[in-house]
Amino acid sequence: MKKIDIVLNYLDELYPNPKCALNFSSDYELLVAVMLSAQCTDKRVNIVTNELFKIANTPEKMLNLGEEKLKEIIHSCGFYNAKSKAIISMSKSLIEKFNGVVPSSLEELSSLAGVGRKTANVVLANAFNEQTIAVDTHVHRVSKRLGFTKNKSTPYECEMDLLDIIPYERRSKFHHQTIWFGREHCKAINPNCNDCKLKNICKYKKEK
Repeated sequence: MKKIDIVLNYLDELYPNPKCALNFSSDYELLVAVMLSAQCTDKRVNIVTNELFKIANTPEKMLNLGEEKLKEIIHSCGFYNAKSKAIISMSKSLIEKFNGVVPSSLEELSSLAGVGRKTANVVLANAFNEQTIAVDTHVHRVSKRLGFTKNKSTPYECEMDLLDIIPYERRSKFHHQTIWFGREHCKAINPNCNDCKLKNICKYKKEK
């Protein structure tokens, strides 16, 4: 059995039905939540958006809320100055370019102020059921440890490497599974290697 098949089977065993951990009820809410999740836990983001989306769950309402008030609400997410500026800019460009409707292509999403490739891929996968792989810190770390990408690869290079080996219909599921696997098992510090069924094929374990 190929290495990738062993990994996919194990991830299926651990996470048969993985879901996005962020709470959202619209494409716009998802986009905002993903922007807030940078260097912040999904649990914290959900606490913040539970309040934020009660008063600003559309680009128009977000602009009416304003940057200063937004800062106060998202303060606990960290980097609130940069995030509030980015969310306001994104909301403005969303209205100007797409009549307030979140677009469904990587190119169009990436054209929005403050929206990078990773954020765009998360939105495509969760809002539009596209088979994409968003490379966050967990996906990048796990991929390097398993030898699916080079240790010094960029997130973009990692994404391209994964697209070469992950079957098309499994890409989005793999993304979700690997995030949970990175959070709960293959952690940045003190990964649970001894109980991992991938330890015999893991580059990181062998080098360690």
